[in-house]
Amino acid sequence: MQSMPHASLRLALLALSFVVVLGCGSRNGEASALYADAARNDPRSRPYVIGVSDVVRVTVWKDPNLSTDAAVRPDGTMTLPLVGEILAAGRTVAELHGTIVEHLSAFAKDAVVTVAVVEVNSYRFTVAGNVERPGMYTPRYYVTVSEAIALAAGPNRYASTGNVVIVRGTRRIPINYDDILSGKSPEQDVVVIAGDAVRVP
Repeated sequence: MQSMPHASLRLALLALSFVVVLGCGSRNGEASALYADAARNDPRSRPYVIGVSDVVRVTVWKDPNLSTDAAVRPDGTMTLPLVGEILAAGRTVAELHGTIVEHLSAFAKDAVVTVAVVEVNSYRFTVAGNVERPGMYTPRYYVTVSEAIALAAGPNRYASTGNVVIVRGTRRIPINYDDILSGKSPEQDVVVIAGDAVRVP
């Protein structure tokens, strides 16, 4: 008579274990999808997109009066001689070059124009929480999450390094920093993009 409750208890525990495993598998699947999406959108594999505070050099061959270095203002525009304000933020160098040539054609037909980003200032992100030097960082090259934490002088002694999170807009990308360092899960060492917040609890 006592075997029935024990059997019911065993079935309940088995069902609970199944739910826990299923839940963990679901979370792991969601995280893997986030890592795969981050890899597909790795900014290192695409042309650089100009951002606010970047400095762009426009050189018009044989016409120094039309050549200038211009900073991209907070509204995304920059000012060029004769042309005036032009939208730069959100464009690649090739796209901006085409627009500048089009505008300059009214003043200098067949002008030979070179466009280059000479200062990258728009690549900014924050590292917050239990790191030695939390704050905003503006490196001149793309970095991964482990490199971003290294820029902040690494985790402090209170850090929960298995529960790092990248906040990217409305998304939260879970990162196990320990698994990155051990080589167990290198796919988690995603590239940090402008505007990200790396949080080390």
